[in-house]
Amino acid sequence: MQEHPDTPILNYATYKFVGLPDCAALGAGYKALATELGIRGTVLLAEEGINIFIAGPALAMRQFLAHLRQDPRLADLSPKESWSREIPYRRLFVKIKREIIRMNHPTIRPDQQARAPALAPKDLARWLAQGHDDEGRPVVTLDTRNAFEVDYGGFDGAIDWRIDKFSDFPAAVQAHREELRGKTVVSYCTGGIRCEKAAIYLQEQNLGSPVYQLDGGILKYFEDTGGAHYHGSCFVFDEREALAPSLEPDPVGRPHPGYSLPPANAKT
Repeated sequence: MQEHPDTPILNYATYKFVGLPDCAALGAGYKALATELGIRGTVLLAEEGINIFIAGPALAMRQFLAHLRQDPRLADLSPKESWSREIPYRRLFVKIKREIIRMNHPTIRPDQQARAPALAPKDLARWLAQGHDDEGRPVVTLDTRNAFEVDYGGFDGAIDWRIDKFSDFPAAVQAHREELRGKTVVSYCTGGIRCEKAAIYLQEQNLGSPVYQLDGGILKYFEDTGGAHYHGSCFVFDEREALAPSLEPDPVGRPHPGYSLPPANAKT
């Protein structure tokens, strides 16, 4: 997406599961540099990797990304980009966590395990258009986000287990696993981080079905396909609230009529 004079602020959303045993030291350096560059948002670090939602002037953002990529472990970071009129964050937070996305399932360590196959957005769009995968199996999309996020929009006919927080996902799988047998399962989320852990967990359940994660999540799907087979917008945890398939703030700015608003103590 190209810069426009009316939207000079560049937004990055990216993550990577990779061993970062020195995450505390990294965090101190990142905070100092982001503060100097006038960048705001959130950088989460853990021994399992990094998760970033930040925004600032375009030049500053490019400089920050270049600094991150100097670390060989992060050399392939490829943020999803969007533009806004103002920085949609009030402060900068750099936090050291036990997990960069909380699942409370210690055996799921994407930084130490083989990743589930990633399905390109254009391939998912093609499968949804034809009604089956390339082997003729029915395809189901499985939303791994919290219920209030799903209320802003999702894939047509997606499975939504109405979970309150991502750590509820394993229990939901156990309660509904028979729904997935014999089908090709594509897990998805906002930017890819939750569905990466979710897909590994699903693979471990021996469902007898292929399991994929949507590469880059909804935001990458919007970028590559324009949102085909997706209804509504995508909730984001910043002051823009939700993004339309154009990756611009949704003018509706709220869940679809009849849906509930997110709780004040919403958890990622």
